[in-house]
Amino acid sequence: QVQLVESGGGLVHSGGSLRLTCVASGFTSATYVMNWYRQPPGKEREWVASITGTSQSTIYENSVKGRFTLSRDNVKNTLYLTMNDLKPEDTAMYYCHVLWGGDDHWGQGTQVTVSS
Repeated sequence: QVQLVESGGGLVHSGGSLRLTCVASGFTSATYVMNWYRQPPGKEREWVASITGTSQSTIYENSVKGRFTLSRDNVKNTLYLTMNDLKPEDTAMYYCHVLWGGDDHWGQGTQVTVSS
């Protein structure tokens, strides 16, 4: 059974930093593209960043480029999203995601709130 568990969210001031963690279990995550999405209050869920498996290439949504860094530890089956220079518009529920076995799998989310 695929399970994704996020943690690391919280309340920070504008300009602050947080590191989100997603621990994957139930499958060998090393060979899969892993993703972060977020859902701001009252808005649709949106893609934030992705990282490939073995090569660990990354791609980011434009508004987070240069501020967010996505990395993974394939031994620990863990995904990290380091977020620097946070802005109020980054306030959202952040979700870890993987497409595995033809299905979308999501974590329960972790809330990030950035005060101005």
